[in-house]
Amino acid sequence: MVVQDSTDAGDARVGVQLEPFLHQVGGHLSVMKYDEHTVCKPLVSREQRFYESLPLAMKRFTPQYKGTITVHLRKDSRGHLSLVANPLKENRGPFKVSTESAAVAIWQTLQQTTSGSGGAHTLAQWQHTQLAHSLKKSSATSLLRSEFHLNAHVSSLVEDANGNQAERRSFNPWGLQCHLAHLTRLCTEYPENQLHRFLLLENVVSQYKYPCILDLKMGTRQHGDDVSEEKKARHMRKCAQSTSACLGVRICGMQVYQIDKKHFLCKDKYYGRKLSVEGFRQALHQFLHDGTRLRTELLEPIQRQLRALLSVIRNQSSYRFYSSSLLIIYDGQALPERTSEGLHPPEAPQPDHGSSSGSLSKVDIRMIDFAHTTYKGSWNEHTTYDGPDPGYIFGLENLIQILQDIQEGE
Repeated sequence: MVVQDSTDAGDARVGVQLEPFLHQVGGHLSVMKYDEHTVCKPLVSREQRFYESLPLAMKRFTPQYKGTITVHLRKDSRGHLSLVANPLKENRGPFKVSTESAAVAIWQTLQQTTSGSGGAHTLAQWQHTQLAHSLKKSSATSLLRSEFHLNAHVSSLVEDANGNQAERRSFNPWGLQCHLAHLTRLCTEYPENQLHRFLLLENVVSQYKYPCILDLKMGTRQHGDDVSEEKKARHMRKCAQSTSACLGVRICGMQVYQIDKKHFLCKDKYYGRKLSVEGFRQALHQFLHDGTRLRTELLEPIQRQLRALLSVIRNQSSYRFYSSSLLIIYDGQALPERTSEGLHPPEAPQPDHGSSSGSLSKVDIRMIDFAHTTYKGSWNEHTTYDGPDPGYIFGLENLIQILQDIQEGE
């Protein structure tokens, strides 16, 4: 949404109102939508330096870095909070938009629902159940169709850590929960006119009609070299009690489109932490299942990209990607059957999007979240490691093997 800056009647500046990114399935920092092809997130200096010095071989496996923007917190006459960014380019001519876009309308509905029940601190304490209950009662959820690029109303089904299911209308609630917590922190820790810096990054799911996303926390160690002893111990416990220790990878979030029910099935990091090795394998199988069949045509292109990434990581000496995630992405839309023009049937292996512009089964592998990444020559770095990241390599090797087992029917 583009809005006029009304802080000064004589000021003709135009700002971009950031919206919650409704396909955020993991992480804890709020990812925001800047435009159709760009997302942004709060700037962390270490992550910015990583993107600015990114090895060429890694660029195909990371979102494109688009620079930084200045963002400030706004409150309108009705008390609605928003984050407004200075645009990258001046708009030419008038630009009309609806007064309430989808994600902004949802956020404002949340504020209205909670304004009389404890203030900002209450927002941060909300769980998925209360969040969905509030949104389900709101007509604003019907506006989300454009956000998902759909022609029909689509819902999602969320499973909690205990396997209980509850329907959510039209969105993955994790991103909104992160947005709630982020705005709450800004309201309580910073003055309203405080300027903030955000990283601008490629929206890696913008090309997908029904983006199915698996967020995997990679490596056997998650804490950075710069964390406190308390945080280090907490991260070590999480790794020891999850598949991070034995596989070098654990699930941090997921959404997969179910063709039969026309909704997204969503799972969060709490679900992923409780999985056994067998549970992890079953979750991968579920991520590749559209409700009617296993998307076997995706297995080979996913493994091919993972092997290519593995080769790149093995050649990155001194890098340690602590607490970073790996996204596996594909389109949940149904594939056409074979025709006289030679289209592939759903069961046939097809090339990934990186090898054919006309590919039907687009898949993508992207590394994200580099706030704790360290490497030789990084600014003010006290610890330098030799060789490639063994924990990350361990996780990739196990991930590839499990996918291969699924492909072979084991």
